[in-house]
Amino acid sequence: MASKTSNSPRKAVAKSAKPEMPAPTSARGIVSSSHLVSPRSLELSEFEFGLIVAWNAFSRWAVRCMAASGCPDLTITDVLLLHHVNHRARNKKLADICFVLNYEDTHVVAYGLKKLVTAGLVLAEKQGKEVFYSPTPEGEAAATRYREVREACLVDNLDVERNHDIGEMARLLRSMSGLYDQAARAATSL
Repeated sequence: MASKTSNSPRKAVAKSAKPEMPAPTSARGIVSSSHLVSPRSLELSEFEFGLIVAWNAFSRWAVRCMAASGCPDLTITDVLLLHHVNHRARNKKLADICFVLNYEDTHVVAYGLKKLVTAGLVLAEKQGKEVFYSPTPEGEAAATRYREVREACLVDNLDVERNHDIGEMARLLRSMSGLYDQAARAATSL
């Protein structure tokens, strides 16, 4: 059987020579994917590995903290949604929740909100064509219990001398999220 050939740019990229790989990273940094390390920024790969590990640790923590608060069947998305719906005691629309939490897939958020409504933690009220979400008294109580567990298990173990560094990291994460969003848009157009 004759093989098909293609002149598409993607095929050409796949057939081109592999880029020169940097030296093993063990002496230069801790990364999860050495094949992605750029000679121009080992630090970016270190940042990404730190982000992966931190996200997974944070997710595990938030879910277990919420379970200790009396809501054992929530995912990380559900926990984040419950806290955001409680934020500043203002009713929120699905689009606004997705925007603030940087969720692209509104279906995931809509499913989480539906789950929280079914659990009696969030109230959905239709106002005209929009649905607004607010916490129920049970949802407010769960968020309050979460805060108590967070204070006892996390904040009490925090070295307050690091608060300045934590603030700097928060600013860096917001800045990097913008860079990743811009890169995602660029990758979509390739």
